Amino acid sequence: MAHAAIMDAFDPQAIAQAAAVIRGGGLVAFPTETVYGLGADAANPVAVARIFEAKRRPYLDPLIVHVAAPEEARLYGNFPEGVAEELMRKFWPGPLTLVVPRTWRVPPIVTAGLDTVAIRMPRHPAALALIAAAGCALAAPSANLFGFMSPTTARHVADQLSERVDLILDGGSSSVGIESTILALTDIRPVILRFGGTTPEALHEVAGEVAWAAAAGDRPQAPGQLPSHYATRTPLQVLEAAAPGAEPRSGERVGLLAYMDPGAPEGYAAIEVLSPSGDLRIAAANLFGALHRLDRLQLDRLVAYPVPEQGLGIAIMDRLRRCAAGRERSGTRS
Repeated sequence: MAHAAIMDAFDPQAIAQAAAVIRGGGLVAFPTETVYGLGADAANPVAVARIFEAKRRPYLDPLIVHVAAPEEARLYGNFPEGVAEELMRKFWPGPLTLVVPRTWRVPPIVTAGLDTVAIRMPRHPAALALIAAAGCALAAPSANLFGFMSPTTARHVADQLSERVDLILDGGSSSVGIESTILALTDIRPVILRFGGTTPEALHEVAGEVAWAAAAGDRPQAPGQLPSHYATRTPLQVLEAAAPGAEPRSGERVGLLAYMDPGAPEGYAAIEVLSPSGDLRIAAANLFGALHRLDRLQLDRLVAYPVPEQGLGIAIMDRLRRCAAGRERSGTRS
């Protein structure tokens, strides 16, 4: 298969061409404020199956349906009155996905056979323009091979999926940089299924007491719940305290991922700093880009200093721990 064309996401002609690809059952990688998504017509089960094939994603892992307006969301999900409306009013468009009972319009392949569906309205103007031009909701996971680091630039997408998709829209670097928070509204109180770009503290202000889901095991209820995910090819060790103990050994090439300026630690082949000022929003936006850069250096291993586990730091540490749990997949990126 030929390499996918990369087009300017802010060019109306590119949006029109991408929308035609979607309507024809094809796959388009597109920018959102969180990470780049791999989109297909959410109502076309054959097109959605191509997403799983392109990503080498197990069919048990559900997808998120992306819409351009709250009114459109109600075509695909049955939203409870009250709290759902408040959450949409406060956080949409933005990095919050709501899980609600699905309607008949959602093919079972999108939800991995679950009776619930995950829906969000992205904030990126190109994503909204694409959905509107296509005239349909988009089923869209992150535009990367399953289990590996999420893409926050068009180059990240092309490095992994260029021969597996029909078109890539380049909208620059993702501003949030980590996936959306996923909140289930199917119980007495809302439950966070995945930490992401909307903080637990912000949700609490709108939805009151919010529970945190237990580990998903082998049957995830939402994307990003599997223990091993977001993996680098290079083994990653996450330190639970920014303290000595993981320094490079003689002859070893090690990369360091630090939250703030680590000073001048000796022996590291490369150092990436997420936020010199200690701003968690900047750290989140830089996370996957920094990991991609370190991973391309073909080092022996990577070491990550911890990030404060508050606000967006909870989601950052969730990504790092799941990344550290990743394994090489028999020499492939599947």
